[in-house]
Amino acid sequence: MALSSTVSQRKQIKRKAPRGFLKRVFKRQKPHLRLETRGDVLIHLNCLLFIHRLAEEARINACEDKCGIIKKDHVLAAAKVILKKSRG
Repeated sequence: MALSSTVSQRKQIKRKAPRGFLKRVFKRQKPHLRLETRGDVLIHLNCLLFIHRLAEEARINACEDKCGIIKKDHVLAAAKVILKKSRG
């Protein structure tokens, strides 16, 4: 496949995390918190990873109950397990 038929290498990736919004929320909630230049993006990534792990665990709980739909109980049980694991 020729390079000209693929997507341009210089195409700029759209920013997924609204950084201005994230910084504003952090300043309102924790005004004394001093973050690095890209600390807000790392926090956003951490939240996304948590939600991904939560969804996977909730799906497993739903499959164990032979349920095709993820219910509130599945998510709550998954949250307990994930939070216990993250505490260490």
